[in-house]
Amino acid sequence: MSGAGRAAVSVTFDNLGEVAALARGEWPEAEPVGEHFSVTRALPRILDLLGETGLRATFFVEGRNAELYPGALRALADAGHEVAYHGWCHETWSALEADDERELLERGVRALADLGLRPAGFRPPGGELTAASTHALGDLGFTYCSPAGEAVDTRDGIVVLPFRWPLIDAFHYLPHFGSLRRRFLGSDDVLPPARLGADVDAALEATARDGDYLALLFHPFLSEPDERFAVLRSALTRVRELVDTGAVWCAPCRDVAASLRA
Repeated sequence: MSGAGRAAVSVTFDNLGEVAALARGEWPEAEPVGEHFSVTRALPRILDLLGETGLRATFFVEGRNAELYPGALRALADAGHEVAYHGWCHETWSALEADDERELLERGVRALADLGLRPAGFRPPGGELTAASTHALGDLGFTYCSPAGEAVDTRDGIVVLPFRWPLIDAFHYLPHFGSLRRRFLGSDDVLPPARLGADVDAALEATARDGDYLALLFHPFLSEPDERFAVLRSALTRVRELVDTGAVWCAPCRDVAASLRA
């Protein structure tokens, strides 16, 4: 995958701040914005962990965070991590009309460009693209996208680096993912952090063995309490071990996409 025949892993994070809650009208009217714990408390811990393990990650962020947390986004890029796009305010992407989709992509590119950031990648909120997505992404200079899926692919010149629902923290922890758990596992029961840890470990070992690509996906707002953060720490430590033995290459999605395009 990296050009040397090794498997490739990308450590990725989705969502920042209160953007989705604001869009759904769920944010308390008297609550200040721009102080969400996922940015003020969880993100510094995650960045320290990435620094400890020497791994660079991809952060898929909603475009409105360029207005709410510009300093945090710049700090991510300054630390060597990738800032990619995750919709303007976490829209249900697959339900968008083509014109609305393009407008939201353009809006996000402009907002991030105002911070000196140029997103190369896009992950659709909800995990599904529209029929027009890859054409629009290509027109706007994106090089890859990361929807839910199983296999690396190229569509309309856009590299597809998929994530897998059963390997993400939200799939395990959140009650409203019950229908997805039922589809994949036969039960809608919420799963404990230990189950996520075991599933991620198994996926990493299979990826290293088979020479595949794996996108790990975590959410800063789901990195608490400490039992959950311990799973994240264990996963990144294992990635570091696999990198050190030469079993995998770990890189932001943009670098994996660039390698595939080359």
